[in-house]
Amino acid sequence: MDELADLTAFLTVAREGGFRSAARVAGSSASRMGDAVRRLEARLGVRLLHRTTRSVTLTDAGARLLERLAPALSEVRSALDVVNDFRDRPAGRLRLNVPIAAARLVLPRIVPPFLAKYPDICLEVIAEERLVDVVAEGYDAGIRYEERLAQDMVAVPIGPRVQRFATAASPAYLARRGRPKHPRELLDHDCLGGRFVSGSLHAWEFECDGVTLSVDPKGPLIVGLGTTTDLAVDAAVAGTGIIYDFEDWLRPFIDRGELEPVLESWWPSFSGPFLYYPGRHHLPTPLRAFIDFVRSMQP
Repeated sequence: MDELADLTAFLTVAREGGFRSAARVAGSSASRMGDAVRRLEARLGVRLLHRTTRSVTLTDAGARLLERLAPALSEVRSALDVVNDFRDRPAGRLRLNVPIAAARLVLPRIVPPFLAKYPDICLEVIAEERLVDVVAEGYDAGIRYEERLAQDMVAVPIGPRVQRFATAASPAYLARRGRPKHPRELLDHDCLGGRFVSGSLHAWEFECDGVTLSVDPKGPLIVGLGTTTDLAVDAAVAGTGIIYDFEDWLRPFIDRGELEPVLESWWPSFSGPFLYYPGRHHLPTPLRAFIDFVRSMQP
């Protein structure tokens, strides 16, 4: 078991890219994580990690070990999880990787009642915008939209089944610059743009009466999608320009009168997100409980 613990520590350090971040994930200390990796290296007689004051990277041996170790430890966890079937209620840790928008707009309606029903489950949610290989990075499941789902994953609807993108601006901005009546008129306005993690700018798409078109916005502010959306919303409320984002994200500001809908008849709709996970015979008990709970909340 000590060797298994050291292997798990190495896996966590490798995935997190450092001892401090690995310690936070594992609920341990950086010194203990370092001791575990050193013991493993001593037993194997080979260095697994390059360590500097600023970074921790894998050696060739470490990379090869990580490649084989991740699925092996996943199988060990699955084997140990079988014991959960004999408990009165599910227990254990459930790790999810989700887009920031899902953490903001979808999970708040699900997580509190789920944890109230299953108090022995510890849910860890990591929100980020990059596309993640949930299996390789040690997550049990993730949330994505349909166009980003891998074909070899099992997908379960989660949250609203239809969502819309919305454009909005403050009353002060619209009084100063006028209200656009067609998406092409946005080219003459200050637009608050967004950039994907990939580096590409987010085109604003619109649809009305079977007509679809795309606008490349120009303006004084570009933010990272998801990560700094709140800054763009604050700027829109302050009158800096027109914003384009999830309707659910902007709706509270619209309802309070801080923002006004713009081009509402052109707002495009799209299918809601999915919970996805690798298909396998034995699902971890916490994940199985979460899937059943999510399904029970769908209309």
